Amino acid sequence: MRNCLVIDLDRCSGCDTCVVACKHENNVDLGNYWNQVVAVGPSGTFPDIEQYWIPAQCQQCENPQCVHVCPTGASYRDSKTGVVLIDKSKCIGCQYCMMACPYGVRTYNETSHVVEKCTLCPQLTANDELPACVHNCCTGARFYGDIDDPTSDAAKAIAAASADSIHHLPDPGDSKPVTVYILSPKVAAWKELV
Repeated sequence: MRNCLVIDLDRCSGCDTCVVACKHENNVDLGNYWNQVVAVGPSGTFPDIEQYWIPAQCQQCENPQCVHVCPTGASYRDSKTGVVLIDKSKCIGCQYCMMACPYGVRTYNETSHVVEKCTLCPQLTANDELPACVHNCCTGARFYGDIDDPTSDAAKAIAAASADSIHHLPDPGDSKPVTVYILSPKVAAWKELV
């Protein structure tokens, strides 16, 4: 099972609703973010200008570098859901996982002295609800589910996209990121961000 987000960048408007929904649902401290939206562009020469927005959160890697460097086993990949999580009771705040993550999507909570990140809202998904960022996306750009299950919303979104529209963030350390981004060539050219 590989539960993850599929994000359709053809639809994303860069509104930051996913950022706000995540912070509100998960009580993320001021100054910390489990999800951020990055503008790519504008690029090109008028009138051929391209720009898109890419939400960046935990990529739910199959071979997470953050897990490999954690000295206490606090960072782990759940064998049932495929989601990378942090057991805060085991976290000693060493921040090795933050240094190992090639995507810079982990944050250090100065109040509780532990590392935090996107969890895909298990408090919601355990009750068959969607993660807060997916539920609140006003453009319908976010999909959640097991990409190995063809009946999931995430797998359906991938199946509906052309092969040249499916992207992953760069994989510098053989992390095998699972999160999928859809960006059609007619909208913009995919640019490597990491």
